[in-house]
Amino acid sequence: MAGTAEEILSAEKLIFPGVGAFGSAMERLSSLGFVEPLKEYVKTGKPFFGVCLGMQTLFEESEESPGVKGLGIVKGKITKFKVAEGYSVPHMGWNQVNSWKEGSTLVEEGTRYYFVHSFVADVNDTPSEWVLGTTDYGGQKIVSAVQLGNVLATQFHPEKSSKKGLEIIRKFLEGEATDGKPLFSLENQGSKPETVLGKRVIACLDVRANDQGDIVVTKGDQYAVREETGNNEVRNLGKPVELAERYYQEGADEITFLNITSFRSSPLKDQPMLEVLRQASRKIFVPLCVGGGIRSFTDPDGTYRSALEVAGEYFRSGADKVSIGSDAVSAVLSQPSDEESSISSISRVYGAQAVVISVDPKRVYERSEKHATFEAITPSSTGETQCWYQCTIKGGRETVDLSARELAMGTEALGAGEILLNCIDHDGQNAGFDIPLINDVKKHVSIPVIASSGAGIPSHFSEVFQKANPDAALAAGIFHRKEVSIQEVKEELQKAGIPVRVQ
Repeated sequence: MAGTAEEILSAEKLIFPGVGAFGSAMERLSSLGFVEPLKEYVKTGKPFFGVCLGMQTLFEESEESPGVKGLGIVKGKITKFKVAEGYSVPHMGWNQVNSWKEGSTLVEEGTRYYFVHSFVADVNDTPSEWVLGTTDYGGQKIVSAVQLGNVLATQFHPEKSSKKGLEIIRKFLEGEATDGKPLFSLENQGSKPETVLGKRVIACLDVRANDQGDIVVTKGDQYAVREETGNNEVRNLGKPVELAERYYQEGADEITFLNITSFRSSPLKDQPMLEVLRQASRKIFVPLCVGGGIRSFTDPDGTYRSALEVAGEYFRSGADKVSIGSDAVSAVLSQPSDEESSISSISRVYGAQAVVISVDPKRVYERSEKHATFEAITPSSTGETQCWYQCTIKGGRETVDLSARELAMGTEALGAGEILLNCIDHDGQNAGFDIPLINDVKKHVSIPVIASSGAGIPSHFSEVFQKANPDAALAAGIFHRKEVSIQEVKEELQKAGIPVRVQ
Protein backbone atom coordinates (compact mmCIF):
# COMPACT_ATOMS: atom_id res chain seq x y z
CA MET A 1 0.00 0.00 0.00
CA ALA A 2 1.67 3.21 -1.18
CA GLY A 3 1.14 6.05 1.29
CA THR A 4 3.71 8.57 0.10
CA ALA A 5 4.99 10.00 -3.18
CA GLU A 6 8.27 8.19 -2.62
CA GLU A 7 6.51 4.84 -2.22
CA ILE A 8 4.62 5.41 -5.48
CA LEU A 9 7.81 6.13 -7.41
CA SER A 10 9.68 3.17 -5.88
CA ALA A 11 6.93 0.60 -6.57
CA GLU A 12 7.77 -2.17 -9.03
CA LYS A 13 4.12 -2.51 -10.08
CA LEU A 14 1.25 -0.16 -9.28
CA ILE A 15 -2.49 -0.93 -9.04
CA PHE A 16 -4.56 2.24 -8.90
CA PRO A 17 -8.19 1.48 -7.93
CA GLY A 18 -10.86 4.11 -7.43
CA VAL A 19 -14.52 4.62 -6.56
CA GLY A 20 -16.59 7.77 -6.20
CA ALA A 21 -16.60 11.04 -8.09
CA PHE A 22 -13.91 12.21 -10.53
CA GLY A 23 -13.54 15.61 -8.86
CA SER A 24 -13.30 14.24 -5.32
CA ALA A 25 -10.68 11.73 -6.43
CA MET A 26 -8.50 14.31 -8.18
CA GLU A 27 -8.86 16.69 -5.23
CA ARG A 28 -7.73 13.93 -2.89
CA LEU A 29 -4.78 13.02 -5.10
CA SER A 30 -3.77 16.67 -5.27
CA SER A 31 -4.02 17.18 -1.50
CA LEU A 32 -1.80 14.14 -0.92
CA GLY A 33 0.74 15.35 -3.48
CA PHE A 34 0.22 12.24 -5.62
CA VAL A 35 -0.65 13.76 -9.04
CA GLU A 36 2.88 14.40 -10.30
CA PRO A 37 4.34 11.19 -8.78
CA LEU A 38 1.68 9.16 -10.61
CA LYS A 39 2.54 10.86 -13.91
CA GLU A 40 6.25 10.32 -13.27
CA TYR A 41 5.65 6.65 -12.41
CA VAL A 42 3.89 6.07 -15.74
CA LYS A 43 6.83 7.68 -17.58
CA THR A 44 9.26 5.20 -16.03
CA GLY A 45 7.70 2.39 -18.04
CA LYS A 46 6.91 0.27 -15.00
CA PRO A 47 3.57 -1.63 -14.99
CA PHE A 48 0.50 0.44 -14.06
CA PHE A 49 -3.06 -0.90 -13.65
CA GLY A 50 -6.01 1.48 -13.14
CA VAL A 51 -9.43 0.20 -12.09
CA CYS A 52 -12.82 1.91 -12.66
CA LEU A 53 -12.31 5.52 -11.51
CA GLY A 54 -8.61 4.70 -11.72
CA MET A 55 -9.12 4.36 -15.48
CA GLN A 56 -11.23 7.52 -15.80
CA THR A 57 -8.67 9.70 -14.02
CA LEU A 58 -6.14 8.78 -16.71
CA PHE A 59 -8.11 11.01 -19.09
CA GLU A 60 -7.80 14.80 -19.36
CA GLU A 61 -11.17 15.72 -17.83
CA SER A 62 -14.69 14.52 -17.02
CA GLU A 63 -18.19 15.93 -17.42
CA GLU A 64 -18.81 14.71 -13.87
CA SER A 65 -16.56 17.47 -12.50
CA PRO A 66 -16.28 20.41 -14.93
CA GLY A 67 -13.05 22.36 -14.63
CA VAL A 68 -11.17 19.58 -12.82
CA LYS A 69 -8.12 18.24 -14.65
CA GLY A 70 -7.36 14.55 -14.79
CA LEU A 71 -3.91 12.98 -15.07
CA GLY A 72 -3.96 13.58 -18.85
CA ILE A 73 -2.17 10.36 -19.73
CA VAL A 74 -4.93 9.44 -22.20
CA LYS A 75 -6.15 12.24 -24.47
CA GLY A 76 -9.89 12.63 -24.25
CA LYS A 77 -12.85 13.42 -22.01
CA ILE A 78 -15.01 11.23 -19.79
CA THR A 79 -18.70 11.86 -20.49
CA LYS A 80 -22.05 10.92 -18.97
CA PHE A 81 -23.79 7.82 -20.28
CA LYS A 82 -26.14 8.53 -23.19
CA VAL A 83 -28.41 5.51 -22.99
CA ALA A 84 -31.69 4.82 -24.75
CA GLU A 85 -34.98 5.09 -22.87
CA GLY A 86 -35.61 2.20 -20.49
CA TYR A 87 -31.97 1.59 -19.59
CA SER A 88 -30.86 2.20 -16.01
CA VAL A 89 -27.89 4.31 -15.01
CA PRO A 90 -25.56 3.50 -13.29
CA HIS A 91 -24.58 0.74 -15.70
CA MET A 92 -24.50 -1.92 -13.00
CA GLY A 93 -23.90 -5.63 -13.32
CA TRP A 94 -22.17 -8.26 -15.43
CA ASN A 95 -21.47 -7.29 -19.04
CA GLN A 96 -19.16 -8.66 -21.70
CA VAL A 97 -16.07 -7.16 -23.35
CA ASN A 98 -14.93 -7.29 -26.98
CA SER A 99 -11.13 -7.41 -27.29
CA TRP A 100 -9.35 -5.17 -29.83
CA LYS A 101 -5.65 -5.96 -29.44
CA GLU A 102 -4.05 -8.67 -31.57
CA GLY A 103 -2.04 -11.04 -29.42
CA SER A 104 -3.61 -9.90 -26.14
CA THR A 105 -5.22 -12.57 -23.95
CA LEU A 106 -5.97 -10.24 -21.06
CA VAL A 107 -9.77 -10.10 -21.46
CA GLU A 108 -11.83 -13.04 -22.67
CA GLU A 109 -14.58 -12.31 -25.17
CA GLY A 110 -17.91 -13.71 -23.96
CA THR A 111 -16.85 -13.60 -20.32
CA ARG A 112 -18.88 -11.35 -18.05
CA TYR A 113 -17.13 -8.81 -15.82
CA TYR A 114 -18.65 -6.60 -13.13
CA PHE A 115 -19.35 -2.97 -14.09
CA VAL A 116 -20.74 -0.15 -11.96
CA HIS A 117 -20.47 3.42 -13.31
CA SER A 118 -22.41 6.39 -14.65
CA PHE A 119 -19.68 8.12 -16.68
CA VAL A 120 -17.79 6.60 -19.59
CA ALA A 121 -14.98 6.83 -22.07
CA ASP A 122 -16.87 6.86 -25.37
CA VAL A 123 -15.19 5.18 -28.33
CA ASN A 124 -15.48 8.43 -30.28
CA ASP A 125 -13.48 10.33 -27.65
CA THR A 126 -10.68 7.82 -27.06
CA PRO A 127 -7.52 7.44 -29.21
CA SER A 128 -7.87 4.12 -31.08
CA GLU A 129 -4.37 2.93 -30.14
CA TRP A 130 -5.47 2.88 -26.49
CA VAL A 131 -8.60 0.74 -27.02
CA LEU A 132 -8.14 -2.73 -25.54
CA GLY A 133 -11.81 -3.56 -24.94
CA THR A 134 -15.26 -2.19 -25.74
CA THR A 135 -18.67 -2.86 -24.21
CA ASP A 136 -22.19 -2.01 -25.36
CA TYR A 137 -25.00 -0.70 -23.17
CA GLY A 138 -28.18 1.19 -23.93
CA GLY A 139 -27.23 1.83 -27.55
CA GLN A 140 -23.81 3.29 -26.68
CA LYS A 141 -20.43 1.66 -27.28
CA ILE A 142 -17.95 2.50 -24.54
CA VAL A 143 -14.29 1.79 -23.90
CA SER A 144 -14.17 -0.82 -21.14
CA ALA A 145 -10.40 -1.35 -21.12
CA VAL A 146 -7.38 0.65 -22.30
CA GLN A 147 -3.78 -0.40 -22.76
CA LEU A 148 -0.72 1.17 -24.29
CA GLY A 149 2.77 0.09 -23.40
CA ASN A 150 3.08 -0.24 -19.63
CA VAL A 151 -0.33 1.29 -18.85
CA LEU A 152 -3.39 -0.91 -18.42
CA ALA A 153 -6.80 0.11 -17.06
CA THR A 154 -10.31 -1.34 -16.94
CA GLN A 155 -13.70 0.31 -16.45
CA PHE A 156 -14.98 -2.91 -14.88
CA HIS A 157 -13.83 -4.23 -11.51
CA PRO A 158 -11.64 -7.33 -11.92
CA GLU A 159 -11.44 -7.73 -8.13
CA LYS A 160 -15.25 -8.07 -8.08
CA SER A 161 -15.52 -10.19 -11.23
CA SER A 162 -15.04 -13.58 -9.57
CA LYS A 163 -12.42 -16.01 -10.87
CA LYS A 164 -12.16 -14.50 -14.37
CA GLY A 165 -11.45 -11.08 -12.91
CA LEU A 166 -8.83 -12.44 -10.52
CA GLU A 167 -7.12 -14.02 -13.52
CA ILE A 168 -6.63 -10.55 -15.05
CA ILE A 169 -4.98 -9.35 -11.84
CA ARG A 170 -2.78 -12.44 -11.78
CA LYS A 171 -1.63 -11.82 -15.35
CA PHE A 172 -0.76 -8.22 -14.50
CA LEU A 173 1.22 -9.18 -11.39
CA GLU A 174 3.07 -11.99 -13.16
CA GLY A 175 4.03 -9.93 -16.21
CA GLU A 176 1.60 -11.55 -18.64
CA ALA A 177 -0.42 -8.39 -19.39
CA THR A 178 1.58 -7.50 -22.49
CA ASP A 179 0.24 -4.98 -24.99
CA GLY A 180 -0.86 -6.11 -28.44
CA LYS A 181 -1.31 -4.67 -31.91
CA PRO A 182 -4.24 -2.17 -32.04
CA LEU A 183 -7.15 -3.33 -34.17
CA PHE A 184 -9.92 -0.90 -33.24
CA SER A 185 -11.14 1.88 -35.50
CA LEU A 186 -14.40 3.78 -35.77
CA GLU A 187 -14.85 2.18 -39.21
CA ASN A 188 -14.63 -1.43 -37.97
CA GLN A 189 -16.31 -1.06 -34.57
CA GLY A 190 -19.41 -2.85 -35.83
CA SER A 191 -17.49 -5.96 -36.87
CA LYS A 192 -18.07 -7.66 -33.51
CA PRO A 193 -21.44 -8.57 -31.94
CA GLU A 194 -22.82 -6.19 -29.35
CA THR A 195 -22.31 -7.19 -25.74
CA VAL A 196 -25.32 -7.63 -23.45
CA LEU A 197 -25.70 -6.79 -19.77
CA GLY A 198 -26.85 -9.79 -17.76
CA LYS A 199 -29.56 -9.85 -15.11
CA ARG A 200 -28.24 -10.30 -11.58
CA VAL A 201 -29.21 -12.99 -9.08
CA ILE A 202 -28.52 -11.79 -5.54
CA ALA A 203 -28.35 -13.84 -2.34
CA CYS A 204 -29.49 -11.97 0.77
CA LEU A 205 -28.54 -12.84 4.34
CA ASP A 206 -30.56 -11.35 7.21
CA VAL A 207 -28.03 -11.24 10.03
CA ARG A 208 -28.67 -10.74 13.75
CA ALA A 209 -27.60 -11.95 17.18
CA ASN A 210 -29.68 -14.80 18.57
CA ASP A 211 -30.66 -15.16 22.23
CA GLN A 212 -27.31 -16.79 22.99
CA GLY A 213 -25.38 -13.87 21.49
CA ASP A 214 -24.20 -15.72 18.37
CA ILE A 215 -24.26 -13.94 14.99
CA VAL A 216 -26.55 -16.01 12.77
CA VAL A 217 -28.40 -15.83 9.47
CA THR A 218 -32.15 -15.86 9.96
CA LYS A 219 -35.23 -15.42 7.79
CA GLY A 220 -38.61 -13.97 8.55
CA ASP A 221 -42.16 -14.66 7.52
CA GLN A 222 -43.47 -11.18 6.73
CA TYR A 223 -40.49 -9.90 8.77
CA ALA A 224 -41.16 -12.11 11.85
CA VAL A 225 -37.95 -14.06 12.52
CA ARG A 226 -38.79 -16.06 15.65
CA GLU A 227 -40.06 -19.62 15.65
CA GLU A 228 -43.75 -19.95 16.51
CA THR A 229 -43.14 -23.12 18.51
CA GLY A 230 -40.86 -24.17 21.36
CA ASN A 231 -38.95 -21.35 23.04
CA ASN A 232 -39.82 -18.83 20.36
CA GLU A 233 -36.13 -18.55 19.45
CA VAL A 234 -34.63 -16.71 16.49
CA ARG A 235 -34.50 -18.97 13.42
CA ASN A 236 -30.90 -20.03 12.90
CA LEU A 237 -30.13 -20.86 9.26
CA GLY A 238 -26.35 -20.79 9.48
CA LYS A 239 -23.23 -18.69 9.91
CA PRO A 240 -23.01 -15.55 7.74
CA VAL A 241 -19.54 -15.95 6.25
CA GLU A 242 -19.93 -19.68 5.57
CA LEU A 243 -23.28 -19.19 3.83
CA ALA A 244 -22.02 -16.19 1.85
CA GLU A 245 -18.98 -18.15 0.66
CA ARG A 246 -21.25 -21.01 -0.40
CA TYR A 247 -23.39 -18.64 -2.47
CA TYR A 248 -20.28 -17.12 -4.06
CA GLN A 249 -19.08 -20.59 -5.10
CA GLU A 250 -22.56 -21.41 -6.44
CA GLY A 251 -22.54 -18.33 -8.69
CA ALA A 252 -24.32 -15.53 -6.82
CA ASP A 253 -23.77 -12.24 -8.63
CA GLU A 254 -23.82 -10.23 -5.41
CA ILE A 255 -24.15 -10.88 -1.67
CA THR A 256 -26.24 -8.64 0.60
CA PHE A 257 -25.96 -8.64 4.39
CA LEU A 258 -28.86 -6.98 6.22
CA ASN A 259 -28.21 -6.50 9.93
CA ILE A 260 -31.78 -6.50 11.17
CA THR A 261 -31.37 -5.81 14.88
CA SER A 262 -27.94 -4.35 15.62
CA PHE A 263 -26.77 -0.75 15.46
CA ARG A 264 -29.41 0.27 17.97
CA SER A 265 -26.92 2.45 19.88
CA SER A 266 -23.62 2.57 17.96
CA PRO A 267 -23.02 1.07 14.49
CA LEU A 268 -19.29 1.76 14.70
CA LYS A 269 -19.05 -0.40 17.81
CA ASP A 270 -20.78 -3.37 16.22
CA GLN A 271 -17.54 -5.30 15.85
CA PRO A 272 -19.14 -8.69 15.02
CA MET A 273 -20.81 -7.29 11.88
CA LEU A 274 -17.66 -5.45 10.84
CA GLU A 275 -15.72 -8.69 11.27
CA VAL A 276 -18.28 -10.55 9.12
CA LEU A 277 -17.54 -8.07 6.33
CA ARG A 278 -13.77 -8.34 6.77
CA GLN A 279 -13.82 -12.12 6.65
CA ALA A 280 -16.26 -12.25 3.73
CA SER A 281 -14.24 -9.79 1.63
CA ARG A 282 -11.16 -12.02 1.95
CA LYS A 283 -12.99 -14.98 0.43
CA ILE A 284 -15.70 -13.53 -1.81
CA PHE A 285 -14.88 -11.70 -5.03
CA VAL A 286 -18.27 -10.36 -6.09
CA PRO A 287 -19.89 -7.16 -4.75
CA LEU A 288 -20.91 -7.06 -1.08
CA CYS A 289 -23.71 -4.84 0.25
CA VAL A 290 -24.47 -4.19 3.92
CA GLY A 291 -27.55 -2.59 5.45
CA GLY A 292 -28.82 -1.70 8.89
CA GLY A 293 -28.26 1.48 10.88
CA ILE A 294 -26.56 3.52 8.17
CA ARG A 295 -27.43 6.94 9.58
CA SER A 296 -26.08 9.80 11.65
CA PHE A 297 -26.26 9.27 15.41
CA THR A 298 -24.77 10.25 18.75
CA ASP A 299 -22.81 7.66 20.74
CA PRO A 300 -23.82 6.98 24.35
CA ASP A 301 -20.71 8.96 25.35
CA GLY A 302 -22.04 12.01 23.45
CA THR A 303 -19.81 11.69 20.36
CA TYR A 304 -21.58 12.62 17.11
CA ARG A 305 -21.09 10.26 14.16
CA SER A 306 -22.20 11.23 10.67
CA ALA A 307 -23.79 8.76 8.25
CA LEU A 308 -20.77 9.34 6.01
CA GLU A 309 -18.45 8.24 8.82
CA VAL A 310 -20.54 5.12 9.48
CA ALA A 311 -20.63 4.19 5.78
CA GLY A 312 -16.88 4.78 5.47
CA GLU A 313 -16.20 2.23 8.21
CA TYR A 314 -18.22 -0.40 6.37
CA PHE A 315 -16.55 0.37 3.05
CA ARG A 316 -13.13 0.00 4.68
CA SER A 317 -14.26 -3.30 6.21
CA GLY A 318 -15.09 -4.73 2.79
CA ALA A 319 -18.53 -3.46 1.71
CA ASP A 320 -19.00 -2.14 -1.83
CA LYS A 321 -22.46 -0.70 -1.16
CA VAL A 322 -24.50 0.37 1.84
CA SER A 323 -28.25 -0.05 2.08
CA ILE A 324 -30.27 2.70 3.76
CA GLY A 325 -33.82 2.09 4.99
CA SER A 326 -35.60 4.13 7.64
CA ASP A 327 -33.21 7.05 7.32
CA ALA A 328 -34.07 7.30 3.61
CA VAL A 329 -37.74 7.73 4.50
CA SER A 330 -36.83 10.52 6.94
CA ALA A 331 -34.68 12.20 4.29
CA VAL A 332 -37.49 12.27 1.71
CA LEU A 333 -40.15 13.41 4.18
CA SER A 334 -37.94 16.27 5.36
CA GLN A 335 -37.38 17.73 1.88
CA PRO A 336 -36.71 20.50 1.10
CA SER A 337 -34.01 20.84 3.73
CA ASP A 338 -30.84 22.88 4.22
CA GLU A 339 -29.15 19.87 5.82
CA GLU A 340 -27.40 17.35 3.61
CA SER A 341 -29.02 13.91 3.83
CA SER A 342 -27.15 10.70 4.54
CA ILE A 343 -27.92 9.67 0.94
CA SER A 344 -26.42 12.82 -0.55
CA SER A 345 -23.32 12.87 1.65
CA ILE A 346 -22.39 9.24 0.95
CA SER A 347 -23.17 9.58 -2.76
CA ARG A 348 -21.07 12.73 -3.05
CA VAL A 349 -17.95 11.02 -1.69
CA TYR A 350 -18.33 7.38 -2.72
CA GLY A 351 -20.58 7.72 -5.77
CA ALA A 352 -24.28 7.02 -6.36
CA GLN A 353 -23.55 3.36 -7.09
CA ALA A 354 -22.53 2.88 -3.44
CA VAL A 355 -25.96 3.91 -2.07
CA VAL A 356 -28.82 1.39 -2.15
CA ILE A 357 -32.27 2.32 -0.81
CA SER A 358 -34.17 -0.49 0.90
CA VAL A 359 -37.90 0.13 0.38
CA ASP A 360 -40.19 -1.84 2.71
CA PRO A 361 -43.82 -1.27 1.68
CA LYS A 362 -47.02 -3.07 2.54
CA ARG A 363 -50.38 -2.98 0.79
CA VAL A 364 -53.13 -0.69 1.99
CA TYR A 365 -56.42 -1.84 0.51
CA GLU A 366 -58.18 1.39 -0.35
CA ARG A 367 -58.55 3.86 -3.18
CA SER A 368 -56.25 6.73 -2.29
CA GLU A 369 -56.68 10.24 -3.66
CA LYS A 370 -53.09 11.10 -2.68
CA HIS A 371 -51.24 7.94 -3.72
CA ALA A 372 -51.39 5.89 -6.94
CA THR A 373 -53.58 2.80 -6.53
CA PHE A 374 -53.24 -0.60 -8.21
CA GLU A 375 -55.09 -3.81 -8.86
CA ALA A 376 -53.61 -6.07 -6.21
CA ILE A 377 -52.33 -9.54 -7.09
CA THR A 378 -54.13 -10.87 -4.02
CA PRO A 379 -57.43 -9.41 -2.75
CA SER A 380 -57.76 -8.47 0.92
CA SER A 381 -59.53 -10.72 3.43
CA THR A 382 -62.67 -8.66 2.82
CA GLY A 383 -62.44 -8.90 -0.97
CA GLU A 384 -60.92 -5.46 -1.69
CA THR A 385 -58.82 -5.43 -4.88
CA GLN A 386 -57.59 -1.83 -5.06
CA CYS A 387 -54.50 -0.95 -3.02
CA TRP A 388 -51.52 1.37 -2.69
CA TYR A 389 -48.07 0.52 -1.33
CA GLN A 390 -47.33 2.30 1.93
CA CYS A 391 -43.75 2.63 3.16
CA THR A 392 -42.77 1.34 6.58
CA ILE A 393 -39.84 1.99 8.91
CA LYS A 394 -38.19 0.22 11.83
CA GLY A 395 -38.33 -3.21 10.25
CA GLY A 396 -41.93 -2.87 9.13
CA ARG A 397 -43.25 -2.01 12.58
CA GLU A 398 -44.37 1.55 11.74
CA THR A 399 -46.02 3.04 8.66
CA VAL A 400 -45.57 6.50 7.15
CA ASP A 401 -47.64 8.57 4.72
CA LEU A 402 -45.38 7.87 1.76
CA SER A 403 -45.73 5.45 -1.14
CA ALA A 404 -43.03 3.15 -2.49
CA ARG A 405 -43.00 5.11 -5.74
CA GLU A 406 -42.58 8.43 -3.92
CA LEU A 407 -39.74 7.09 -1.81
CA ALA A 408 -37.90 5.65 -4.81
CA MET A 409 -38.22 8.87 -6.82
CA GLY A 410 -37.30 11.04 -3.85
CA THR A 411 -34.17 9.10 -3.00
CA GLU A 412 -33.03 9.04 -6.62
CA ALA A 413 -33.23 12.83 -6.59
CA LEU A 414 -31.06 12.87 -3.44
CA GLY A 415 -28.31 10.82 -5.11
CA ALA A 416 -29.16 7.16 -4.56
CA GLY A 417 -27.89 4.72 -7.17
CA GLU A 418 -30.11 1.66 -6.71
CA ILE A 419 -33.45 0.57 -5.22
CA LEU A 420 -33.90 -2.67 -3.26
CA LEU A 421 -37.66 -3.13 -3.53
CA ASN A 422 -39.17 -5.42 -0.91
CA CYS A 423 -42.84 -6.21 -0.24
CA ILE A 424 -43.87 -7.18 3.29
CA ASP A 425 -47.03 -8.92 2.03
CA HIS A 426 -44.93 -11.28 -0.11
CA ASP A 427 -42.05 -11.81 2.34
CA GLY A 428 -41.59 -15.53 3.08
CA GLN A 429 -44.70 -16.53 1.12
CA ASN A 430 -42.86 -18.25 -1.78
CA ALA A 431 -45.69 -17.24 -4.14
CA GLY A 432 -43.68 -15.02 -6.48
CA PHE A 433 -42.68 -11.36 -6.64
CA ASP A 434 -45.20 -8.49 -6.51
CA ILE A 435 -45.20 -7.66 -10.23
CA PRO A 436 -47.43 -4.52 -10.11
CA LEU A 437 -45.27 -2.94 -7.41
CA ILE A 438 -42.01 -3.64 -9.24
CA ASN A 439 -43.45 -2.50 -12.57
CA ASP A 440 -44.57 0.81 -11.11
CA VAL A 441 -41.30 1.70 -9.39
CA LYS A 442 -39.22 0.58 -12.35
CA LYS A 443 -41.17 2.89 -14.66
CA HIS A 444 -40.68 5.91 -12.42
CA VAL A 445 -36.93 5.81 -11.73
CA SER A 446 -33.90 5.67 -14.00
CA ILE A 447 -31.61 3.89 -11.51
CA PRO A 448 -31.39 0.08 -11.19
CA VAL A 449 -34.13 -1.76 -9.28
CA ILE A 450 -33.70 -5.04 -7.39
CA ALA A 451 -36.85 -7.17 -7.04
CA SER A 452 -37.16 -8.77 -3.61
CA SER A 453 -39.67 -10.75 -1.51
CA GLY A 454 -41.67 -13.79 -2.55
CA ALA A 455 -39.44 -16.05 -4.67
CA GLY A 456 -40.27 -19.70 -4.16
CA ILE A 457 -39.31 -21.51 -7.38
CA PRO A 458 -36.89 -20.77 -10.25
CA SER A 459 -39.66 -19.69 -12.64
CA HIS A 460 -40.53 -16.80 -10.31
CA PHE A 461 -37.23 -15.20 -11.36
CA SER A 462 -37.87 -15.54 -15.09
CA GLU A 463 -41.43 -14.28 -14.55
CA VAL A 464 -40.35 -11.08 -12.79
CA PHE A 465 -37.65 -10.32 -15.37
CA GLN A 466 -40.08 -10.86 -18.25
CA LYS A 467 -43.04 -8.98 -16.75
CA ALA A 468 -41.43 -6.15 -14.76
CA ASN A 469 -37.86 -5.92 -16.13
CA PRO A 470 -35.97 -5.23 -12.88
CA ASP A 471 -32.18 -5.15 -13.11
CA ALA A 472 -31.73 -7.87 -10.49
CA ALA A 473 -33.75 -10.26 -8.35
CA LEU A 474 -32.97 -11.24 -4.78
CA ALA A 475 -33.88 -14.19 -2.60
CA ALA A 476 -32.95 -15.48 0.83
CA GLY A 477 -34.87 -18.32 2.51
CA ILE A 478 -35.14 -20.62 -0.52
CA PHE A 479 -31.35 -20.48 -0.87
CA HIS A 480 -30.66 -20.89 2.87
CA ARG A 481 -32.94 -23.94 3.15
CA LYS A 482 -31.57 -25.42 -0.12
CA GLU A 483 -35.07 -25.56 -1.59
CA VAL A 484 -33.72 -23.89 -4.74
CA SER A 485 -30.09 -23.41 -5.76
CA ILE A 486 -28.61 -20.39 -7.51
CA GLN A 487 -27.56 -22.68 -10.35
CA GLU A 488 -31.16 -23.83 -10.83
CA VAL A 489 -32.29 -20.20 -11.03
CA LYS A 490 -29.68 -19.39 -13.65
CA GLU A 491 -30.51 -22.49 -15.67
CA GLU A 492 -34.16 -21.37 -15.69
CA LEU A 493 -33.16 -17.88 -16.84
CA GLN A 494 -31.00 -19.29 -19.63
CA LYS A 495 -33.87 -21.52 -20.74
CA ALA A 496 -36.13 -18.45 -20.86
CA GLY A 497 -33.59 -16.56 -23.02
CA ILE A 498 -32.71 -14.08 -20.28
CA PRO A 499 -28.99 -13.06 -20.28
CA VAL A 500 -27.20 -14.06 -17.09
CA ARG A 501 -23.68 -14.81 -15.89
CA VAL A 502 -22.71 -18.47 -15.73
CA GLN A 503 -19.49 -19.77 -14.25
